[in-house]
Amino acid sequence: MKSIRRLCCTFAAIVASTFAFSSAVAHDVPNAVDLHAFVKPEGERLHLLIRLPLVLLGTLDLPRRGPGFVDLSKVGNHLEVAAAIAAREFELREDGERLVAERSAQRITPPSDDAFQSYARALARIHGPPLPGDTDVYWKDGYFDVYLEYPIRSERSDFTLAVHTAPELGDRLVMDVRFLAPHGVERVYLLRGPLPSVALDPSWQRAFWVFVKSGILHILEGYDHLLFLLCMVMPFRRLGWNLAGIVTSFTVAHTITLFAAAFDVVPTDRWFPPLVEVLIALSIIYMAIENLIVPNLDRRWLITGLFGLVHGLGFSFALRDELKFAGDHLVLSLVAFNAGIEIGQFVVLALLLPLLALIARWPLSARYAPAVVATGVVAIASFWLFERAVALATVASSVRAAGYPAGAVRVLGFLLVIGGVGYWLISRRASRRRRVPPEDALRAARR
Repeated sequence: MKSIRRLCCTFAAIVASTFAFSSAVAHDVPNAVDLHAFVKPEGERLHLLIRLPLVLLGTLDLPRRGPGFVDLSKVGNHLEVAAAIAAREFELREDGERLVAERSAQRITPPSDDAFQSYARALARIHGPPLPGDTDVYWKDGYFDVYLEYPIRSERSDFTLAVHTAPELGDRLVMDVRFLAPHGVERVYLLRGPLPSVALDPSWQRAFWVFVKSGILHILEGYDHLLFLLCMVMPFRRLGWNLAGIVTSFTVAHTITLFAAAFDVVPTDRWFPPLVEVLIALSIIYMAIENLIVPNLDRRWLITGLFGLVHGLGFSFALRDELKFAGDHLVLSLVAFNAGIEIGQFVVLALLLPLLALIARWPLSARYAPAVVATGVVAIASFWLFERAVALATVASSVRAAGYPAGAVRVLGFLLVIGGVGYWLISRRASRRRRVPPEDALRAARR
């Protein structure tokens, strides 16, 4: 009877304390909460070691003494409840099936402890002797270390980790997970906020599918890229060889810079990403203005190729944080991400071209709609240009590295080349516009 009562009390404590990780008192939690974890499959066992700040256990009401020190002599049952919550909040799966921990160990560690710098030291610390009962560990400053052991079918299985703890912390929750693969490779994942699922050692099929979806979402959610695509195809009414060449040129160009950035061939300085964002805004403005004058469709493949190099760098910035989830399949993941971008572009073109053809049926719309759209695009892109130029100036003013002046000169040269080419093409189109009626020139270019 006593054992049943004790079991019921423990279960009630776990249920009542589930919010220990997910509803910690807001004013007690610091702005940045760092968690550390090791995951190691070994034979038919998987080992999970977690270190989290003691402040996340605030709602467990740990016994205290003096001015707020944890009473280590009375904390045993509370730590068992905390370990059970950890097993629930940090969800491990093998080939899609959730794992259930068979063994656990836990302890409180002072803030000066650095055992989690390596797996062996962390494991030894958790299984080592507990702190003496009179050790002073303030309830906000120490760590809670927990070890969980899971039975698995094979150390080569497909393992995923989901983090459900403290959703209200958002990006303030930062967790570094080190996965010790059976073949000796250590993968480090830096995770921000609660995550539904992360593949720790993905198969090539999983990596390919994840990055295809990422590429599709990136193009569909990237409003600057969508506006550039709109300007790129605005003069067309159907898919022909001319448009196919333009799309191919853009694809090849952004593929080149995407791969170059993935292999660290391009600059990695802090000023480089905001500079690329400025160039992307300029590319949109240029394409919109060219559409307002007379678009040179015969040479548009060259312009889209040049700007495609810039947009590829923009794609790479979005991909940079995701490549750590590629596992051993870096090149395959890059190909998959690029394929996802092309699928997204195809979807956009499949929607745009019929719409443009429909607008062209009405003479009034065919005459004025492109000008209205181009003017709106210029206004939006100009706003982006201003915002991004301010961000670039802010970053550039804070950079003190010796290599910045040389990098700035190279970038300025690139801007001058792009600007010179754009000025020459627009001037040539403008002079031809004075000699040829716009309708005749556009009709001739579409043939």
